[in-house]
Amino acid sequence: MIERIDELLSEWTAAERAGDAEKLGALLTDDFSGVGPLGFVLTRPAWLGRHRQGLTYEHFVLDEIRVRRYGDVAVVTARNDTRGRYQGHPLPEAVRSTLVIARGPEGWRLAAIHMSFIAGTPGSPPTRVPTDPTRSGARGHTRREV
Repeated sequence: MIERIDELLSEWTAAERAGDAEKLGALLTDDFSGVGPLGFVLTRPAWLGRHRQGLTYEHFVLDEIRVRRYGDVAVVTARNDTRGRYQGHPLPEAVRSTLVIARGPEGWRLAAIHMSFIAGTPGSPPTRVPTDPTRSGARGHTRREV
């Protein structure tokens, strides 16, 4: 039983890096869903099958972790830095991930993850990113219609 969120995040990160589908299976809820950076949705069985279908990691870490708890649910935002390949294609080197973690009788388990490209990082599509003008040092973008 995993009693702490940081413990779950550490175990999940290690299992993903190692490609350990058995360990991952113990860390996911039965109705888990994962949304990739291109918008595809994977069910729990599909998520667990990624490593058998050619997903490999050389590097997989979570950074910039922020946890917000709401009773038996936690929402975690983090930067996920990776080096790896899927069926021979390189993975994006950085994504922003939102993880939904739920506590049940078996402890904390990952219920959902949503990944989004971080603009300007290797592997991300070219894009212009809006910024929050209320944040210190941010440059806001304005749009004018004529």
